[in-house]
Amino acid sequence: MRSIKEALDHRYGDFPHSVDPRLEASEFLRGLASRGVCRRFRDEPVPRELIDTLAALALAAPSKSDLQQRDILIIEDVAIRNRINTLLADQDWIPKAPHFLVVLGNNRRQRQVHNWTGIPFANDHLDAFFNASVDGGIVLSSFVLAAEVAGLGCCPVSVIRNHAQEVSDLLGLPDHVFPVAGLGFGWPQGPSYISLRLPLAATLHRDRYNESTREIISAYDRRRNGVFPYRQQRNVARFGTSESYGWSEDKARQYAEPERADFGQFVNARGFKLK
Repeated sequence: MRSIKEALDHRYGDFPHSVDPRLEASEFLRGLASRGVCRRFRDEPVPRELIDTLAALALAAPSKSDLQQRDILIIEDVAIRNRINTLLADQDWIPKAPHFLVVLGNNRRQRQVHNWTGIPFANDHLDAFFNASVDGGIVLSSFVLAAEVAGLGCCPVSVIRNHAQEVSDLLGLPDHVFPVAGLGFGWPQGPSYISLRLPLAATLHRDRYNESTREIISAYDRRRNGVFPYRQQRNVARFGTSESYGWSEDKARQYAEPERADFGQFVNARGFKLK
């Protein structure tokens, strides 16, 4: 395993500080510094007891005001899993992942508590949806970290929200419960690679937001292409082929096409008010 300093230098291009030896001694932090995505798994199931333990560890994560507006739904039914595999067929690694779960945002339980106690619910606005979404994201991250410490590989699946209504129907989700993300996981087939991230000069701010990052991001495009270039360019028919195709152009092309334009309508249909 790399040292924290080596891993951070590689991921960000240049980490400007030395790392305290006490941090370097932490196996968990070294793993966090060098973690990577995993989309190739051994054909070997993960024991249910381990999955439940990881879920319990993830659900121990921080939650806004202790409202606990997040759940984990583990897919075990073969028919449900097969349908999800079909919906997400563009991601060819998903059917090969031994296990799949969905992290849920859950504002329904809070509303049930109000019904049970007879105390009015006075926060029927955007924040109810936002809080549940953030709680779900925290749990997703916590599950990934716990799973990787246990030796598993993971890959989050945001594209499940492209099919939010059908997934909700498949999983029997009631009003005010919605999919935040899926997660494929299992025993990794081999080592994962470290994803290069934007330099901290672009993403770490102090006191005031810094927007002067164009040259920093251009340098990141060049560095990333030198280490792990994109295997193919998006939407060549529309935008042509670029000799200097990098992260910024890839993300611009990605969001030049409508994606999940109906998600707000879905959220409204789940009973949330987005104002």
